[in-house]
Amino acid sequence: MEQDIEELSFEAGLRELEAIVARLESGDTPLEEAIRLYERGSVLRARCAERLDVAQARIEAIRLGPDGKPAGVQPFAAG
Repeated sequence: MEQDIEELSFEAGLRELEAIVARLESGDTPLEEAIRLYERGSVLRARCAERLDVAQARIEAIRLGPDGKPAGVQPFAAG
């Protein structure tokens, strides 16, 4: 029985998503099962992306003052 996606840790969700991709890429999965796997994989991908966004929002970067010493923190800005 599959675990509820909301209960999976990020790492467990990512492992399951990787396993789904491998099964779909193998080409050996019957159509109905492939559709079910694709749908679950789509939800897993969205959930993992959401968790990454939350984690990124929590990360703070150390801001340095003019003297090069730590002067505080600011939200992390990727890119």
